[in-house]
Amino acid sequence: MRTAQLNIGIIGGGVMGTKHASIINAEGTGRVVAVADPVSDRLATSLGVPNHVDYQHLLSMPGLDAVVVASPNDQHVTTALACLNRSIPVLLEKPVASSIEEGQKLAAALEGISTPILVGHHRRHNAAVTAAQSFIHDGGLGRIVAVNSLFLSRKPEDYFNQAWHRLKGAGVLLINLVHDIDLLRYLCGDITRVAAITSSGSRGYEVEDTAAVTAEFASGALGTFIVSDSAASPVNWDQVSADDTSFPRHPGVDTHLITGTKGSLTLPQLTHYYYPDDAKGHWKIPMAAQSLPAAETETYANQWKHFLDVIDGTAEPIVSVTDALRTIEIVEAIRAAAIDGKTTAI
Repeated sequence: MRTAQLNIGIIGGGVMGTKHASIINAEGTGRVVAVADPVSDRLATSLGVPNHVDYQHLLSMPGLDAVVVASPNDQHVTTALACLNRSIPVLLEKPVASSIEEGQKLAAALEGISTPILVGHHRRHNAAVTAAQSFIHDGGLGRIVAVNSLFLSRKPEDYFNQAWHRLKGAGVLLINLVHDIDLLRYLCGDITRVAAITSSGSRGYEVEDTAAVTAEFASGALGTFIVSDSAASPVNWDQVSADDTSFPRHPGVDTHLITGTKGSLTLPQLTHYYYPDDAKGHWKIPMAAQSLPAAETETYANQWKHFLDVIDGTAEPIVSVTDALRTIEIVEAIRAAAIDGKTTAI
């Protein structure tokens, strides 16, 4: 059992860096000893720790045990590589990279070394997702037939005051849809073909604000994804999952529907629809419903505890760089499909 706190550095003092810092300090198994942010010292000041304009200065601090990288997307790979060069374990915020080529550099750097990277696709640590994954993989829904995923929210205009939120490397595909792609890959298997339409019509920025995607899974299941950060709606994971309490909560709302030959399952409510007598079930027979049980745990705390196990070498990352890179490949295929109007195989 761990007795000493780990000394943790946070690179990127924005929303996600702040979230990670609060979890680390609250859990008591680590303590944030420094922040690196070239724009603002707000997080460092609130924690009473030094802020470094250059993250290399943070990495040179003696006694640093691990780093959380929560910098802008296009800086993820270069920052993570600098950590690996100093043999410092990394919890790397998603997306793993802003392009396939960048991600491949990071994957190549990990070959033959023991320093670990956990990619922060935090939804895999959500208790409802854990319960759903076990239920689906144990055959509870039969063969998966079709899935539907919705992320519809309206972000405030000051969100885009950070220039990188308006530029290539951000956008609703890499900031929001990437979560849903990772989640449904985890639950339903890999995605092999996509078609898409994107729009930047709501704000007119360089990046898209809305997208509609159809997908084919390796199993033959089909899926639809609708995502927008300019839609006035509570139907988005942030507002219905309680993963992040800084968001208003709309309980009872679902964002995902997974359907199979034996039943259907919603997320995050975990409502399971099924026929009491499956052999006789059809569309004119009423379906029964039950709520699947899930542990009452905090998602980001679960992720932090898993990262500790990864550091200790007692667990492999639940989201590796290679795994996360596959999600980036799918997102880039979606972007390509939206540009040329063709279905894209991955």
